[in-house]
Amino acid sequence: MIEASGLEKSYGNLKVLKGVNLSIQKGEIISIVGASGAGKSTLLHILGTLDQPDTGSLKINKIDVFKLKAKALSKFRNSEIGFIFQFHHLLPEFTALENVLIPAMIGGKNMTETKNRALKFLDVLGVAHRKEHKPAELSGGEQQRVAVCRALINSPSVIFADEPSGNLDSNSSKELHKLFFDLRDKFDQTFVIVTHNQELANMADRKLEIIDGII
Repeated sequence: MIEASGLEKSYGNLKVLKGVNLSIQKGEIISIVGASGAGKSTLLHILGTLDQPDTGSLKINKIDVFKLKAKALSKFRNSEIGFIFQFHHLLPEFTALENVLIPAMIGGKNMTETKNRALKFLDVLGVAHRKEHKPAELSGGEQQRVAVCRALINSPSVIFADEPSGNLDSNSSKELHKLFFDLRDKFDQTFVIVTHNQELANMADRKLEIIDGII
């Protein structure tokens, strides 16, 4: 489903990625680990099409994504890729339900169908009763679950998560980790997760370690 070949990325004289090759199949949960500054987030941002490599290719569902023009790439990202970050990036002026719906609104989805889908995800993730609450009224764990719903709303091929439990307490972290595997089992969802959490890293189907810019 994801094929990356020869990915290299430099910032000035600092070469962060030095030729990354990897293959990820549908329904896999992959963890990416490595020392601080090893290039984990850089790689995740490239795989998620938020940044481009200096050299190398990336195919998602057989589409060579960096050959797409900017508008087509944005449309592809909206429909095929979901993101979960350490800080939830929920918009404070909107309710939990409205935050979940935002990617679908951007993608021009049918709002009646999408709202039903959003309510289903909020229910599956145990926060349906909080749907009318704004982020400031939610706990950290609840905010992260809403962020997961938002990442799922457009039925993406893959969800990229950058330290998703880094801002959560121990119990909330364990719940979130279990949730990823539940979502994989229920929806055959693919996850690529950058994490320092060794428990989550070891639970993944495969653990990929970046050492000196290479996996």
